[in-house]
Amino acid sequence: MDRIDAMRVFIAAIDEGSLAGAARRLKRSPTAVSRALNFLETHVGVELLHRTTRTLKLSEAGQRYAAACRRMLVDLEEADMLAGGERAAPRGMLTISAPPILGEEVLRPILDDFLELHPAVSVRFLMLDRFVNLVDEGVDLALRIGHLSDSSHVSTRLGGDVRRIVVASPRYLARNPRVEEPADLTKHQIVAFSNFGLDSWSFTPAQGSSIPRTVHFTPRCIVNSVRAAAASAAAGSGLTRLYSYHVADYVRDGRLKIVLADAEHPPLPAHLLAPHGRMSVPKVRAFVDFAAPRLRSEFARLAAEAGVLT
Repeated sequence: MDRIDAMRVFIAAIDEGSLAGAARRLKRSPTAVSRALNFLETHVGVELLHRTTRTLKLSEAGQRYAAACRRMLVDLEEADMLAGGERAAPRGMLTISAPPILGEEVLRPILDDFLELHPAVSVRFLMLDRFVNLVDEGVDLALRIGHLSDSSHVSTRLGGDVRRIVVASPRYLARNPRVEEPADLTKHQIVAFSNFGLDSWSFTPAQGSSIPRTVHFTPRCIVNSVRAAAASAAAGSGLTRLYSYHVADYVRDGRLKIVLADAEHPPLPAHLLAPHGRMSVPKVRAFVDFAAPRLRSEFARLAAEAGVLT
């Protein structure tokens, strides 16, 4: 059996979460998928997947092997694309990751339009509120908010000034002590969104100091969903901290009010990020060329909205 093909089956099974899903994606029988996985485990001499009738779970060895397989398959695909020349038409599976709200409301419509123009391209769209290792997880492009530290990736700046803002409902603010400086947060109920700090928030230094102000608190509610944090704050449950685009509609219609605007850290930029070498692959290059100007327009609009949310 072809080991490279077995690796493709292995990765498809992980991505789909089941042998049946991998079979559907690869247009093979479940028996053929199972046979390929058995071949691969026999070849490497360890169990890669813990299988039940409904679920798959990677073993510890399987996690390491999956990361290596993804890198190898990406390199092979890149070699095939480059051999076809720079003018090769975009084709194949494009894997993109983005934060959920940006993915749903900003990137998805652009992606739909791109797919309509390029029928030979398919997509795996991962909307995740966590750090994604592009190489190990086989991601071609990631939409990222924040300053970049990994110089091994290629970035396309999208502009945008994304603020990190603290908000609460007018009703909550009317019934509780005033919030005039970060230290005042210790007197308040906090709805903590897991990505922004579960027990502390940082703010710019006070005048005359170079040390950022960190406020520690015990949250009244902890959520791992942007929508839940915004809705709880709007319902009067306390103050929460989110990106400006998360709550623009709430602030615009008066359901939430921004506090501590003068203590916010500088706005963050947005980028499209690709592993080194992937930009030369036609499907990746084509998507960046198509999406970047549209995303710049969207982030310009979001930045303009954020500028008046005070």
